[in-house]
Amino acid sequence: MSLTLRTSLGCTEAIISDDGGLKQFYRVANVLSHDFDVKFSNKEDDFDTIDWEFRFKGHNLTLHYSIYNGISIFPTKTRDALNKDNKAVVELAGALESRLFSEEKRNIA
Repeated sequence: MSLTLRTSLGCTEAIISDDGGLKQFYRVANVLSHDFDVKFSNKEDDFDTIDWEFRFKGHNLTLHYSIYNGISIFPTKTRDALNKDNKAVVELAGALESRLFSEEKRNIA
């Protein structure tokens, strides 16, 4: 897993996996819930996308899944996101990457 950041939405979007499937989306959601004490407040599940909103350190963020683009996290407000919201995305994504990578290493060993 390699963290990628992009700004095509008008905010910072952290790409968790550009080819991740539903199983990995639920794994990421589980890690966020258990390891980061995240509670998902608004869940929108469509045919080809899933958006689950949550708060992280006072910032409204969205865990996103798309069958076309994979799994990512971005500020819920996207284009109206504040700089501190974008920084929260980077902080969370870095911690999440570390957690998922260490989990993968344990499963391989």
